[in-house]
Amino acid sequence: ATLTGLACPPKVHTQTCWHSLVSILSTLSLCFYFQDMMCILVSLCVVVFNVGEYRREAVKNYSSYDFFKPDNECALKIRQQCALAALRDVKSYLKDEGGQVAVFDATNTTRERREMILKFGKENDFKIFFIESVCDDPSVIASNIMEVKVSCPDYKDCNKTDAMLDFQKRIECYKTSYQPLDPDQHDRDLSFIKVIDVGRRFLVNRIQDHIQSKIVYYLMNIHVQPRTIYLCRHGESNDNLEGRLGGDSGLSVRGRQFSTALARFVEEQQLKDLKIWTSQLCRSIQTAEHLGVPYEQWKALNEIDAGVCEEMTYDEVKEKFPEEFALRDEDKYYYRYPAGESYQDLVQRVEPVIMELERQENVLVICHQAVMRCLLAYFLDKSADEMPYLKCPLHTVLKLTPVAYGCKVESISLNVEAVNTHRDRPEEVKRGPGTLIRRNSVTPLTSPESNIKKPRINDLNEAPIHELQPSVASLPICSSSHLPLSLAGQVRLSTHFICRSLAKELTTFIKLITKHQSPFTNKQILTVRCVSSETPL
Repeated sequence: ATLTGLACPPKVHTQTCWHSLVSILSTLSLCFYFQDMMCILVSLCVVVFNVGEYRREAVKNYSSYDFFKPDNECALKIRQQCALAALRDVKSYLKDEGGQVAVFDATNTTRERREMILKFGKENDFKIFFIESVCDDPSVIASNIMEVKVSCPDYKDCNKTDAMLDFQKRIECYKTSYQPLDPDQHDRDLSFIKVIDVGRRFLVNRIQDHIQSKIVYYLMNIHVQPRTIYLCRHGESNDNLEGRLGGDSGLSVRGRQFSTALARFVEEQQLKDLKIWTSQLCRSIQTAEHLGVPYEQWKALNEIDAGVCEEMTYDEVKEKFPEEFALRDEDKYYYRYPAGESYQDLVQRVEPVIMELERQENVLVICHQAVMRCLLAYFLDKSADEMPYLKCPLHTVLKLTPVAYGCKVESISLNVEAVNTHRDRPEEVKRGPGTLIRRNSVTPLTSPESNIKKPRINDLNEAPIHELQPSVASLPICSSSHLPLSLAGQVRLSTHFICRSLAKELTTFIKLITKHQSPFTNKQILTVRCVSSETPL
């Protein structure tokens, strides 16, 4: 049996920081994937505190499973001290270092240990969420030991057979003191999830917030079956040849050659039940059509929306919107194109794709440069700062193989020439605001160029909005002349009162936001107008 205790408290502090504690007993691979999920998809700062590392630091040479016997009092004290040391570091990380979620990775198999964690969380105002992974299938246990535990630092000098036998005896030591989470009596008030036989069944208890629900959602989608994920961009497009951003052009001659080469590559792999996913853009669909197999279109896989910069070249953007060009160089992940998207927005958009990839077995994803970077950052554990500069060349397939401690990646060129669309990180550029300041990806002010697309709402210094003729549906509000006399006065007064109240509320709101300007002009764009009252405000 494997127990994973996870504490993830979303407590709001200054600057809307989530402070969380996580206590885990599980395979370390689960911790790493969980960390990737929280960092990339939920945009939280997450660190794993593995108590085994503290124990290996305290006891340099691991001898055998005897160290984990419940009657080994000396070893028990050492393990307790290591757990307390890890919790002290958790506290420091969450309280002093700006951390948001801490994963406490340890064998929390007893109620006494879990009570210690709960007390620690209460003293520091952290929410606690436990994960218990229970497995009775001998074949799954053996596979987990061979793929994960045999290669851990405890067995670096052992052969696989001896390591496997020793760890099996270690499990027997845990069994003697193991007290499972009990949703009916002792643990009915705790927040936790039980994962039974690697996802065959789940038991969820008292989920209390959004972060915990995201954890449950994630755990219910992952699996441990062998699989391969292939990522590639569409074939070279006509817009690629001209160096233009976005757009929806078709494939170039070399792009069509790549789609043919990709079909041969897929056939050579001889993968069972391979699924093909594309975006809904022309160049991605045309690339998939040569494969001769059914494919699924995902709107979520569309390229990042460059807004007013769509179909421009970088030189054109730099010339027309120099401030925007500089702002994006300062902080490419959080910068959002005017009327478009940021990489942070894109990460949220592709979250359903990532969750579905975790559920699937063999998949080929034909997508776009920014989207491919998001997927790679998740599987390869790259930071938000690294993500926008990951290299994803055209006409190259990346083969991803999820393993216990991460993901193996192999780059396969299909030997079809293509333009280079990668833009390196600018050197000696002034960095933008920090993560905490711009976590919500606020759109920066844009250059006041006259040819930028204007919003539909007129700003305060332009012509007033033309009032539309009242429609049949609006007559009961705009006019009371057709109503019975007994109701006409009431409707007129009520309408006038509602409009006045609305105007008052909007005025208060405008006072709060007058410092924020339009992302398209240098003028304020909000107006308060009431066209339904017969009496002027």
